[in-house]
Amino acid sequence: QVQLVESGGGSVQAGGSLGLSCAASGDTYLISCMGWFRQAPGKEREGVASTATLVGGSTYYADSVKGRFTISLDNAKNTLYLQMNRLKPDDTAMYYCAVGSCPQVRGGTPNYWGQGTQVTVSS
Repeated sequence: QVQLVESGGGSVQAGGSLGLSCAASGDTYLISCMGWFRQAPGKEREGVASTATLVGGSTYYADSVKGRFTISLDNAKNTLYLQMNRLKPDDTAMYYCAVGSCPQVRGGTPNYWGQGTQVTVSS
């Protein structure tokens, strides 16, 4: 089993920045990819960004966040980060950290999920 604890999020005005963190513990050897997903009220969940845990591994971003969000990973701390800049009201959602194999994470079906943290961007 893998446990994920998220922190960060909150409220910000459009154009501002926020950072999210996700600390993984437990059977972390099961993790080969980590990612961030989000779900806004009335909308489907979508993948935001993901990265392989292998040093130099591939990262992926949703088109809607490219150039504004940066995903990073501290392997020594088993902690995933998401730096969100130039936030827009459309970025308002519950953000979830999720991990698993790379096919699972990139396919939107990771094995393990965090509890979620709210990001609210006001105009």
